[in-house]
Amino acid sequence: MFELPLFPLESVLFPGMSINLHIFEDRYKQMINQCIETRQPFGVVLIEEGVAQHGALAKPYIIGCTAHITRMQPRGQGRMDINAIGQDRFRIESLNYDRPYLVGMVDLDPIPMGEANRLDQAGNNLRPWVERYLEILAKVGNLPFNSQQIPAEPIQLGYLAAAILQQISQVQKQDLLAAESAIDMLKNIRSIYYREVTLLDMMVHRADNGSENGTFSQN
Repeated sequence: MFELPLFPLESVLFPGMSINLHIFEDRYKQMINQCIETRQPFGVVLIEEGVAQHGALAKPYIIGCTAHITRMQPRGQGRMDINAIGQDRFRIESLNYDRPYLVGMVDLDPIPMGEANRLDQAGNNLRPWVERYLEILAKVGNLPFNSQQIPAEPIQLGYLAAAILQQISQVQKQDLLAAESAIDMLKNIRSIYYREVTLLDMMVHRADNGSENGTFSQN
């Protein structure tokens, strides 16, 4: 168990994924400056109750992800833009509200892998759905797409797949982060992708056939 400064946000960070933050509140300027000086990570946690900005410190979900700062750009008056990379899943054991920012006593809580062959099969079952999802988005956005950039390792694939999903809530993403096993996470993500890809395929088909109902929103 160790002490970790916590950043409650309205979004979920997954291991291996990046996050960009604009730091402007005094309490988080202090926290991030300390992390930079000591070269320690902070924890990203989804807000369960409360708000991200100003006011009282929010109550977070107990499962979060450590974030290691990779870049900091000063913006004047102590403000800064940072980029951080998610690394380790953790579980909050207790919270300390004595400082301007939230601090937790946490334990690292890596997701259980399960049997290697079942894990590989779950990853293989998910991959074509992620590829199709990205192919559709690339087609709609007229963007290049290279399937070789999709991770081959099942856990990395799962976390990427969860992070890029745009049609589910942050609470649903939190459930994926907190999954009891990697195999369960991959199966749950595959179910979501099956639904989303099926819907997107229908929309693309209608758009290709000139249906007004099949056009994509600019949002």
